Amino acid sequence: LGGNTDSLVDEVLAGAEEAGASTEKVILNKLDIKPCQACNSCYKTGQCAQKDDMADLLDKMLQSDLWILGTPIYWWGPTAQFKAFLDRWYHPKHQEFKGKRVILVIPLGGENERYARHTTGLLEDVFNYLSIELVESVLAPGFNRRGDVKNDASLIKKAHKAGKDAVQNLG
Repeated sequence: LGGNTDSLVDEVLAGAEEAGASTEKVILNKLDIKPCQACNSCYKTGQCAQKDDMADLLDKMLQSDLWILGTPIYWWGPTAQFKAFLDRWYHPKHQEFKGKRVILVIPLGGENERYARHTTGLLEDVFNYLSIELVESVLAPGFNRRGDVKNDASLIKKAHKAGKDAVQNLG
């Protein structure tokens, strides 16, 4: 907490709240989300075999109009926690994601946005497959030190605007 992803997500949420949204921040590191085992229990029984926090999180996601998904880039990809979360979208409930809207927040230490291409490509493919609308990507290359994004006024403004505009355009 207090890192670049956290700071940018907070700013997107502040913009959404300014536009009248009620928000809830979910921190994956504070949840127990086990990796998918590809056992297909979710398809056979409607319930995941993993007994963890993911079922409740999926329900929250389904009740939400807009998702703000944030992950830093670690070794050219999303964090392990984010990937485990994403893999669990395999559950049949993902069919109900159709029409959901998302803002991506992706800070990275490398100076070039292309270092995020594996993560952005993966997420764009998932969103296309599930008919989720990618409203905006807030990419933040070149931020290697914790909290550095707070010193970039234009980036903070962009993140705030992304949240505000997305809520105003929910209609």
